[in-house]
Amino acid sequence: MQFGRKLLSSILVKPAGPDCNLHCTYCFYLEKASLFPEVKMHRMSTEILEEMIRQALEQSGPQMNFGWQGGEPTLMGLPFFEKAVELQKRYGGGKTIGNGLQTNGVLIDGRWAEFLRDNHFLVGLSLDGPEHIHDRYRLDAGGKGSWRRVVDAAKRMLDAGVEVNALVVVNDYSVNFPEEIYAFHKELGLQYMQFIPCVERLPDREGEYAPFTVPSEKYGRFLARLFDLWMDDFEGGVPTTSVRWFDSVFFTYVNFSPPECTLLPECGVYVVVEHNGDVYSCDFFVDRRWKLGNIMEDRLTDLLNSPRQKEFGLLKYNLPRECRDCPWLRHCWGGCTKDRFRDGNGEQHAYLCPGYKIFFEHADGRLRALAQTWLAQQEQEAHQQQRSRPPAELSAGGKIGRNDPCPCGSGLKYKHCHGRRK
Repeated sequence: MQFGRKLLSSILVKPAGPDCNLHCTYCFYLEKASLFPEVKMHRMSTEILEEMIRQALEQSGPQMNFGWQGGEPTLMGLPFFEKAVELQKRYGGGKTIGNGLQTNGVLIDGRWAEFLRDNHFLVGLSLDGPEHIHDRYRLDAGGKGSWRRVVDAAKRMLDAGVEVNALVVVNDYSVNFPEEIYAFHKELGLQYMQFIPCVERLPDREGEYAPFTVPSEKYGRFLARLFDLWMDDFEGGVPTTSVRWFDSVFFTYVNFSPPECTLLPECGVYVVVEHNGDVYSCDFFVDRRWKLGNIMEDRLTDLLNSPRQKEFGLLKYNLPRECRDCPWLRHCWGGCTKDRFRDGNGEQHAYLCPGYKIFFEHADGRLRALAQTWLAQQEQEAHQQQRSRPPAELSAGGKIGRNDPCPCGSGLKYKHCHGRRK
């Protein structure tokens, strides 16, 4: 459980709200338009943009990350993001600022690619794999597939030197093709991959799921096969591709807090800012119950530390019965809260639990071996670094000080990396 007042370190921004130029079958966010019935087109004003950036940078620690999502954020147009970068420079005060853009890629042309490269945006490109997999559900409003346009955007950005991650939604169809999806992204040049399980409930029908939802046990076998492919690509004990979920799980094996929020014991580590300045607890909980306030009336840090956000964060502590004595609990903490449901007897369950068990039973031994090797290497490197410094530079007691280089090799100071206070 987290104690003390939290500083901002990241926010998720929906500048075009739920608006999108595609109409993906499995999208959960298009329906959020019902929260904003006063207008048909949702766009963040310059006034709200500036207030949000000013507050975020004044109320954050030394590092601040902005995640731009949707809907489709590129609908705002390139001048909007040029203004955002200008405001970040104005209010940044020497802080380290990161920007991530999640996009379907349809509007990414040469000018976009140059901007994203020059301003060091990390792009998450929604690309589910080869054409027959991607176009199964990722369609435009006319029912046509988007694969060709997205692949062209990927090549355009990679050729321009943009840092691009593949965002892959694993659904009832794509779950059958782990080898094909993994090989496709590698061949395209997307060495960083994020696999997102599609788990969507039918409205007002507890425990019943949309037909495109990935079956839990199939998802577990998908992860297990993907893990084997990932391990096969190791060179010199180091992975040559990055699969975000494996990276995050590995953090739990070396006793660090994982970067993926679904694996944390508590939620509520960031907030979501909608196009009109409304602030919500989480991307998956943009609804009236979890509206915290509005950027034009409230302070972001007050909302992040509000009783309502603390209540939201603690939802994860109400674990399903099968999770409480599970040997894998510290590695997943029951998964994302949105994926929990109640059966006919009112008993709570984690939908992906059977799949997670399949994965951990398959991968645990190799993950533990990797962790032991990594920890031994870090201990040896830290010892060598300490021995190579003059005594005056060593922290008291020979321990790693907050201003020393982090032993993980990131190049950051320890206080800005694994020594960050939570």
